[in-house]
Amino acid sequence: MTLRAILLSLIMAVAFAGAALARCADYVPQPKPQNASRDIVGADLDTIVERGYIEFAAYEDFAPWSYEEGGKIKGVDIEIGRLIAEDLGVEPRFRLVAAGENLQADLRNWVWKGPIVGGRVANVMLHIPYDSEFACRVEQVVFTGRYHEEEVAIAFRRDAYPDDPPVPAYFRFDTVAVENDSIADFYLSALAGGQLRANIRRFPTTQDAMQALANAEVKAAMGPRAQLEFGLTDELDIHTPPLPGFAVGKWVSGVAVHMAYRALGYAVDDAIYSAMQDGRMEEIFTRYGLTHVVPKYR
Repeated sequence: MTLRAILLSLIMAVAFAGAALARCADYVPQPKPQNASRDIVGADLDTIVERGYIEFAAYEDFAPWSYEEGGKIKGVDIEIGRLIAEDLGVEPRFRLVAAGENLQADLRNWVWKGPIVGGRVANVMLHIPYDSEFACRVEQVVFTGRYHEEEVAIAFRRDAYPDDPPVPAYFRFDTVAVENDSIADFYLSALAGGQLRANIRRFPTTQDAMQALANAEVKAAMGPRAQLEFGLTDELDIHTPPLPGFAVGKWVSGVAVHMAYRALGYAVDDAIYSAMQDGRMEEIFTRYGLTHVVPKYR
């Protein structure tokens, strides 16, 4: 399952939930394990500073956030990791990891426990979608360092829509590219009783969807704004229309840290906040051709 599908499972649960209860009112904490292992998982801030490096986990094949190109790891999240390391005065080390079955599995594998076979936890995991209801159900993790608010958008060919940008209803007649099993795919497939399905063109990644748009194979593409912006050309444009029937078209990305290392979480949050205040965060997004949106609530 891709990261996009994991994000979908998190957001859709909020977007289409029934009557809301107070935050985590229905959550029953699990029994604490007895006779637990004394093995130390991860590292505290003092250990990281003393040894001189910090380890980050980031999702693989997730441009423009984290990906490998020409044998080098790059992306917005990678640059954010570097500024965190610089603020702490240590060397950044990165590990690109595959997305698991769900977000809980990723946090278990790369933040607080470690995978069953191969690999180990990182000190910080980058690009974690934040939701307060989800956060209070994962007691082993601190969700902090929120640095960007993302939203679903539509990219389109200017020659196909010279007057008005397309809205989802247009795709009853016009072709639209999406990443397979993504937020946009599920949303458009269900909209208007499935009337749009015949015009949806599915691709392995949003990058592929944007390439199809650039090649004029489709008239539009739908997905997270940053991923669409990364594939824009002079012939393309982007906008964020109203999304009828979709309650959550925006979400916030941050980082995850093992709950035992609160001091590390505070230091990471301070580094990210400082970068947003002095313009370094904006510079990173600009270098990748992206629009940086500061989260309203940190």
